[in-house]
Amino acid sequence: MTAELPASLVANPWISTWLTVTDDGTIVLRVGKVELGQGILTALTQIAAHELDVPPEVVSAEATNTAASPNEGLTAGSLSITFSGAAVRRVCAEARELYRRAAARRSGRDTGEVCLAAGVFTTPDGSRIGSYADLSAEVDLHVKVGDPSLEIELAPPTSKDLARVDLPDKVLGKPRFIHDLEFPGMVHARVVRPPRVGAHFESAALEDISTMPGIETVVRDGDFVAVVARREGQATRAAEKLASTATWSAGIDLPDVDDLPRWLRTAEADVRPIRSDGAHHNDAAAVVEAAFARPFLAHASIGPSCALAHLDGGRLQVWSHSQGVFSLGPAIAAALGLDPDAVVVQHVEGPGSYGHNAADDVAMDAALLATKIPGTHVRVQWSRSDEFAWEPFGPAMVGEVKASIDDSGTITDWSYELWTNGHTGRPGYASTNTMLAEAHRAGVEMLPPAVDPPAERGHGSARNAEPYYDVARVDVTVHRLLTMPIRTSSLRSLGSHLNTFATESVIDELARAAGRDPLALRLANLSDPRARRVLTTVADVAGWGTAVSDGHGRGIAFCRYKNRGSYCAVVADVEATDRLRVVRLTVVADVGCVVNTDGVRNQLEGGAVQAASWSLLEQVRFDRHSVTSTDWESYPIIRFTQVPIVDVHVLDRPDEPPLGAGEATQGPVTAAIGNALADALGVRVYTLPFTPANIVAAIDSVS
Repeated sequence: MTAELPASLVANPWISTWLTVTDDGTIVLRVGKVELGQGILTALTQIAAHELDVPPEVVSAEATNTAASPNEGLTAGSLSITFSGAAVRRVCAEARELYRRAAARRSGRDTGEVCLAAGVFTTPDGSRIGSYADLSAEVDLHVKVGDPSLEIELAPPTSKDLARVDLPDKVLGKPRFIHDLEFPGMVHARVVRPPRVGAHFESAALEDISTMPGIETVVRDGDFVAVVARREGQATRAAEKLASTATWSAGIDLPDVDDLPRWLRTAEADVRPIRSDGAHHNDAAAVVEAAFARPFLAHASIGPSCALAHLDGGRLQVWSHSQGVFSLGPAIAAALGLDPDAVVVQHVEGPGSYGHNAADDVAMDAALLATKIPGTHVRVQWSRSDEFAWEPFGPAMVGEVKASIDDSGTITDWSYELWTNGHTGRPGYASTNTMLAEAHRAGVEMLPPAVDPPAERGHGSARNAEPYYDVARVDVTVHRLLTMPIRTSSLRSLGSHLNTFATESVIDELARAAGRDPLALRLANLSDPRARRVLTTVADVAGWGTAVSDGHGRGIAFCRYKNRGSYCAVVADVEATDRLRVVRLTVVADVGCVVNTDGVRNQLEGGAVQAASWSLLEQVRFDRHSVTSTDWESYPIIRFTQVPIVDVHVLDRPDEPPLGAGEATQGPVTAAIGNALADALGVRVYTLPFTPANIVAAIDSVS
């Protein structure tokens, strides 16, 4: 079989980079995608075991290490199975056939006569030739994939799910997270952040802090100030005292949190047309115009970020739960003036990140402090308030839609204008000073503006800004802000969340204006059969069209993520009394070929619950100087008692490429909830989240 190599294999073509067979029969699998709680190591283990025809328990998927693992870039964009899964499948298939050749040579048979079952090669009569371990001395895996003389056939997909390989340790409370790491002589550090954005350090009694019990050193480098102690509690107490005695400059002014749409529309911006078909809205049977907004959103990881670092003999080892370990290492090296090859990043599982949270920042903290005390392992853990105050947020966004429909129910013209900060501020993907310690050392008042991924990576701000429906003329323009007093970067689904909310709300409004059923209007303007199937399936499962009782509402929404990824349709059932309650979410998704059905369901359900939390509760609050939502009271997330029933259905497409599941539900869940709320109230709420205050404001606006 000859086929184009998966992208990850073009950059990492040596089989030995991916696979090692040990003497005890363990097959070590190395990948460049990291485990974030999404179950990727389970799925890749399942792929490897299936392709090699070995029991899954003999495959050991190692955590990513920048010195030993294939560089697969970021773990983001719902692309791990699409890229890493395809690479692992091809690598294992070629390795299997290299071992089959060795078995043929040993047995004096043709390769076509050698059989393989459960990791053992045999002759046609069942005589044992040897296992992978038995034959490993005769096989050189340091060869490139794509040998045209190697006849391979990929194993057909399997429907058998492998149980999560990471959960037993977590359920039993065994040390597995980065917070659990310990090394002999390890010290603990706490960083004292400015009390206001853009404030500069002026003075503090650093000598008094250095004499407190257990203090190893106090570090001041520009506006970066930290204490290092032998014990964690000692570091915390010293940091609290330092914070209470330090003086700082005034800092910079932040936007008015209660007037974010105006600030977004008027700030300096890079204006880019994404699509320009010359949409016009003259002589339309009906025209709908509306503006939609969301606030800044926090990643709100349950566990604060943590990292460790150790400098020894010019080699800096960093332990991090970053999603981008391959870009983090060079960024740290550049910030500290080190050779990039001297910085090695080992991934260790941490709290769910859902994008670019503070994992990279805390790694830079630890790396910087490790250079001050070489030969010692330095552990840094952020506090809850630091996490909420200083992490990169998902950007606030405002989008204006104008859409036209003709007498036949065809959507003819669509205009969309969007204002937002960029959605990528990761180390290595934007300019310098993107990590907090790096910026504070340099005295930067405001971090450089976040950028957006290019179109070939699915956009950032403009992700799903173009409707997937069959619209003749579409205009889309994005205003990416060039100022960032509130720090932003990637949050799960990037711009797709607000853009899908806007699109699907307007589709419902067009249906109302045309006197059509919302489902029927969507189907009338969608030619893609896979899109139509997820919609008709979710309608059937949820009982679309049946009456709902007073005070309740039902809404439907659809999205094809990035307009080329997974398909997802959602029906939301809500109750709207003194506040909005989401009762049930019915989710139907087509993610292409499914490797692990349970894993896909988990991703879809988890994304739906998170989107419900964004829709009902979440918004970053701040005054004119600093973030004020710094705990779970001021930044509430959805509680177990508020979690709706989530009914997930996965349409397996074994003959189609995998499309990813992690970011399929964010946009359509929020849109379906918004449509259900409008159905219940007869009034549409355009501003997220759907808090009582925003709902009342929407009602008052039409009274």
